[in-house]
Amino acid sequence: MRRIRYQEIADDLRERYSDAAAGSMLPSESEMSTEFSVSRVTIRRALELVRDDGLIAARQGFGWYVAGDPVRQSLETLGTIEGEVEGVGKISERKIAEFAFEEAPERVQRILDTEQVLRVKRVNLADGQPFAVVTVWCPADLGANLSRRDVERRPFYELLDIRLRGARQTIGADLAGPDDAELLGVPEGAPLLRCQRVTTDETGCALLVSEHLFPAHRTEFVVDLPRAEPTMTPVGLRIVD
Repeated sequence: MRRIRYQEIADDLRERYSDAAAGSMLPSESEMSTEFSVSRVTIRRALELVRDDGLIAARQGFGWYVAGDPVRQSLETLGTIEGEVEGVGKISERKIAEFAFEEAPERVQRILDTEQVLRVKRVNLADGQPFAVVTVWCPADLGANLSRRDVERRPFYELLDIRLRGARQTIGADLAGPDDAELLGVPEGAPLLRCQRVTTDETGCALLVSEHLFPAHRTEFVVDLPRAEPTMTPVGLRIVD
């Protein structure tokens, strides 16, 4: 029986992406239309066939990507991203993109009550795929003895010789700028989940400010509520001016 063109393309895509890492981005529909010399309508029908198999998925702002379970992070404990990733059997890696002692942004100065900070920007990977861009600021005197190699191998919580009390996390939404989009392997302007964490010592003094950017198609935050509340509104919801 003669194969319809979009079915042939679907077979090609199945073979091409059957072993690809979850979250990997596919070329745009326009690029695939050029590659296969067919209309975008034909490409869309092929993609929909492969999606029906559960191999790929699509989300507004991202386009098409290889389907898979998202990386889940619990917000109830003062843990690390690496711990969450390794806990579900994935290989965790971190790559340092920037390491600098510098003047802190105004918002970080207000939180840490200092002008000079160590700023570290890194990319976190799960099974070789980038799933977070993390920027951490700590007072310069606190990070004076830390090296680029130190923060690439171990989290700040283990490197600082200070007992920690806890942290406050604020979750929001953002769009990927050009630099972060390149690091995460997503289109510029793609939706991101943004988590800001302020970590304090036992006296309540802020020691670390960190900003975590996650591609929305690869990440979920999980919170277990301790008891049933008489409302369906998420606990802690605050309207931002």
